This record gives sequence, C-alpha cells and structure tokens, in this order.
Amino acid sequence: MKILVTGGAGFIASHIADRYIEKGHSVVVLDNLSSGKREYVHPKAVFYQCDIRKYEEVERVISCEKPEIINHHAAQISVRKSVEDPPFDAEVNLVGLLNLLEAGRKNGLKKVVFASSGGVVYGDAQVLPTPEDYTPLQPLSPYGVAKLASEYYLFFYKRTYGISFVALRYGNVYGPRQNPHGEAGVVAIFSKKLIKGESPTINGDGKQTRDYVYVEDVVHANVLALASSAEGAFNIGTGQESNVLTIFSTLKDILKSSLTPIHGPAKQGEQKRSCLNNSKAKKQIKWTPQFTLQDGLERTVDYFKTESNSQNEK
Repeated sequence: MKILVTGGAGFIASHIADRYIEKGHSVVVLDNLSSGKREYVHPKAVFYQCDIRKYEEVERVISCEKPEIINHHAAQISVRKSVEDPPFDAEVNLVGLLNLLEAGRKNGLKKVVFASSGGVVYGDAQVLPTPEDYTPLQPLSPYGVAKLASEYYLFFYKRTYGISFVALRYGNVYGPRQNPHGEAGVVAIFSKKLIKGESPTINGDGKQTRDYVYVEDVVHANVLALASSAEGAFNIGTGQESNVLTIFSTLKDILKSSLTPIHGPAKQGEQKRSCLNNSKAKKQIKWTPQFTLQDGLERTVDYFKTESNSQNEK
C-alpha cells in the first residue's frame, strides 16, 4: 500500500514510517520540519517539506502521490501552547486535518489512521482506567478540544465519503527520538538533564499521573490499524498510572544519579490524573503493550546516553 505519513520526521511518526517500510509498504513523508528532523526520515521514503495549514501545498502532494492511506501525526502537540494560543492550535490541528481530508477524498483516499490523545480528550475523568465510551468528554485544553473535534470530523468523512478511520487515543508516549515538547516530554527532559548532571524542574507537586506508553508499542498499534477492519477510537495505553515523581526516581535510579529535582509552579490546562483502559484495543485490533515502564525507560536512557556521547565527540 502507499501510505502518506504526516509528521514523519518527528518523534512518533518517524518510527511508524520506518516500520511501514520494513513491512514492504510504499511510504511518503510530509513534514514542515518545524520540530521534526530530516535525518529521521527513512532513506526509502519519498519526502515532501510541506505545511498542512496550506491547502495548495497539501493538495499538490496528495494529487501527485495518491496515497491509499493517510497516517496523520503532524500536529501542534503542546497543551501549554494551545492554552496560550488557541487559534494557532486550531489552525494546525483542525484546518490541517481538513486540508488533508479534502485533498484525500478527491484523490482516492481509503483510510485514515489518526493520532488522537487519550491523555486529553477525557479531561479529569472520574473513572480510571478510562474507557472509550466514558462520558462526559470534557477536555481541559484547546489541544484536547481539537483532538476530539478531529475524531468527529473523521466520522463525518466516513459517513459522507466512505473514508474509513481509526483514531488511536495515545497515552503519554515516550522513547528514542523524543523531543521535550508536550506533556510526555518529561521523560526526554529528565533524561537529558540527569545525563548532563543537572537537576530537572518538576511542575507542581509531581503527583499528577499519566499513562506512559513506550513508542514501540505505539508503532505496533499503527501497524495493526492498517489491516484491521475495526473503526473508531481506541485507547493505546498501558492501563497503569505513574506520577511524575515516579518517572524522575526511576530515571534517577537507572542513571545512578544523586540529584534532586527543583519544583516549579503547576501549569494551566494540565490534568491531575490520566490512565487508559485498553481492553477495546486488545479485543478489536489485537493490540497489547509489550514494554513495562522500567524496560521502556531503560531503553530510552540508553538512546539519550548514546546521543549525548556522540554530540560530545563532535
């Protein structure tokens, strides 16, 4: 199949593009390189530097390549940025999606695999782990509102134009190539700081919880979503809550550091707790997480240590 991977020079989507190519698919990567890195793009992928906010650019790529599937990860990913600038968040995350869908429906698009967020669409849910059918959905940030609205737009395009979709509601994804943007960026931030011998800052008391899921598990979900006939929203998380203090202490132990964190003020728009029920994904797309938090953090630390050593050698 020919698959367009948007945001394919970024943290999560570059891993997905790599795996799709390993599976024998033809991959086209679209990225504006605002946060992605050109070196993350697989050499066998066709690459376009393109801004999804600009319909003419998007339409030019899609009419030329005519992908059967769009795997959509290009996004404004910062909750805090969305609170500071809601119009910009909507321009990227909603207008960008609509540009892809409009160009796609005119050029034979069959399916969309969408990176949604279980970390934000539910708000501060009263049921943990939270299932997909939880109500009321009350996202606490414009970023969360845009992710939820995107799912509704995908439903509209399914009903109106027959374009199938799977919305993968990620927990807090971490792993190699991670950048410090977004809520799950604490793993990258803490790792880099501790490797440098610097104390990281924890926002608030550090007791806010998230469902941290390793990037390779997320990649596997994106592979399964291609072949599955299942549609709709699926939580992609471990079903386990971990607070920020636990993340810090685990990384500290892995790196054998004696540093202590600095505590700063809590950030506006952030949830207190988040944990995802993954039973629907297990049943319908046959996905289960394979990596424990300890395993994933050890692999992530190894990556950042190697990256730090290579930078020091330059």
